Parts: sequence; C-alpha cells; structure tokens
Amino acid sequence: MIYSMTAYARKEIKSDWGNAVWEIRSVNQRYLETYFRLPEQFRGLEPILRERFRKRLARGKVECHLRFEANSKAQSDLNINEDLAKQVIKAANQVMSLTGEESRINPFQVMNWPGVMEAPEQDMDTIQKELLEAFEEAMSDFIDARGREGSNMKALIDQRLEAITAEAAKVRARMPEILQWQRDRLLNKFEEAKIELDSSRVEQELILLAQKSDVAEELDRLDSHVKEATNIMKKGGACGRKLDFMMQEFNREANTLASKSISTDVTASGVELKVLIEQMREQIQNIE
Repeated sequence: MIYSMTAYARKEIKSDWGNAVWEIRSVNQRYLETYFRLPEQFRGLEPILRERFRKRLARGKVECHLRFEANSKAQSDLNINEDLAKQVIKAANQVMSLTGEESRINPFQVMNWPGVMEAPEQDMDTIQKELLEAFEEAMSDFIDARGREGSNMKALIDQRLEAITAEAAKVRARMPEILQWQRDRLLNKFEEAKIELDSSRVEQELILLAQKSDVAEELDRLDSHVKEATNIMKKGGACGRKLDFMMQEFNREANTLASKSISTDVTASGVELKVLIEQMREQIQNIE
C-alpha cells in the first residue's frame, strides 16, 4: 500500500482525571518533520511521541496537538510542596529587599512555580499511560487516513499510466503510415525540383530521414517506465521519491518523442503525454 503525506486524525478521551483531545495532521514535506503543542505538565512525553512517529512514518510535516482539561474534583487532590514554596517566597523577599521596593507576593505566582503544586505521582503516571494509549489509537487512525488517501492517489496514477500506454500504442500504430507519407513526400519534392538521383542515393536519404524520425526506442522506454512505476506502487511503502524520479524519466522520453515529431498526430500525442505526466507528478508530490 502507498500512503499519502496529507491526513488528519482526532481522538478524544474522557476519564476521572478530566478530558483530553489528541489531534494529528500532516502535509507533504521532503523529509519527516514533527512539531508538538503539549501542555507544560506533559512536555516529557515529546521524546516518546517523536520516536513513535519516526518508527511509523518516513516523510511529511506532522503537527501533533494535545488539549488537556483537568477534572475540578481531581484538581482538589493536588498537593503543595511546602518546602519548595517557602524557598520561593524567601527568594522573592530577598530580591525585593535588594531592590528596596516593598511589594506583596502574589500567591498564585508562587503556585505557578514549577514543582510547588504537585499531583500525586501515581495519578500522573496513570494519566500519562491513558494519554499514550489514546495517542496510539489516534496514530492508527491517522495512518489509516494516509492509506485511504494513498489508495485514491494510486487509482488516479494507474489511470494515467494506462492512458500513457494507450497513447504510446497509438503512435506506434501510426508510425508505418507516417514513414510512408514521409517517403512519398520526399520523392515528390525530388520530382518537383526535377532532381535525378540514383536509387541507392534516394534509399540512403530515406534511411537517414527515417532514423531521425524513428521513435520506437522512446515508445519502448515509455512502456518500460509504465511497468516500473506500476511495480513500485505494488511494493508500496515510502515510494514517493522513486516515483518522482520515474516522472523525470517519463518527461525525458516525452520530450524526445515530441522533438522527433514529423506529424501533427505525433505532436498531439507528445503534448498529451506531458499533460498525463504532469498530472501524475502533482499526485506523487503528496505520496510518502
């Protein structure tokens, strides 16, 4: 299966300790980049989350957001670290004495000092465990969404690959007729100009002209590229870079075919091939 780099997932959990919501979203990016917005008390989870993303994703700009709302009843179980609070107040008084200013210490500022207000250790362990379990569910939903979007992209790319094969077959079928038309046209020009050439010289000129306009090699390579792109998608995984390289190869053959064109039909097919390749390339930019 191939995966899109564009996806979104949301997971909400409710428990005795309160409510929390995980949101994961991603867009295309050349490499894997992860960004986190976590409440201060859960900053320690960031390395764990980053590693889990790294194990399951290869590319994309991923944003992970956790919204946390504690239960007011659970908040009543918070403990005050009195020793630390006294140290904070003492330090604040010393600073005020040095400045020569008298001011009243705001108790809420003391409470906001890291470590002054503490939840029971066991409670925080339980909360983090439940949050990580919910994150795994959100992560699975997120990857499933990437997979569904990737399947849609694969179907679109398959359609374009089939159209490229059909266009190449159309040009291949017309080539004998085009080469005969080219031969007749050259001979008519010789007759109109009243130029008499021996048969061997005429044959040489026709061979040279046919070689310059021969696109059999380009058509064969297009067919080969279609098979290779199809095989890459069948293998799945992080194949976006390989497919992007294949688009460069497709473009090279389409450009060569168009440059050798001696017929409006071949020119039209060359233009159609470029359109199909560009449509595939736009889809592939979002594949992991």
